Amino acid sequence: MFTNTKAFSGFAVDDIERAKDFYHRTLGLRVTEEFGLLTLHITGGTEILVYPKPDHTPASFTVLNFPVDDIDRAVDELTSRGVRFERYEQFEQDEKGVFRQEGPPIAWFTDPAGNVLSVLQAAGPHPARKAYSLTVCGSCSSATR
Repeated sequence: MFTNTKAFSGFAVDDIERAKDFYHRTLGLRVTEEFGLLTLHITGGTEILVYPKPDHTPASFTVLNFPVDDIDRAVDELTSRGVRFERYEQFEQDEKGVFRQEGPPIAWFTDPAGNVLSVLQAAGPHPARKAYSLTVCGSCSSATR
């Protein structure tokens, strides 16, 4: 039924202008705006919809993961751009906020609306070929490979 459909994902924010500035200026993504909605253009043709929601509550899980070749370099660069990395009691993270135990090294941060994002060490030349999922929520944690 959906074989030839190009699905996309989306998430809410409380302030479209702040989100636009963050995703473009801080993260360096190409961002377009139409009808009060943002589209994040991710390498490989992926598009992610960002929509305003006045009574927005940040997601309690990671909404967007960015595979990187060098997590330490990515964390340092994001830190220099004002990004603060999250700390979670259930994970042993290093001084940079990187969790290096199960699966690929990963570090979490939030957008201005409080949505959780991550950078994670790519698992080789084609990160999409290896699927990793690390769930963070209030009192639970799990890592699967």
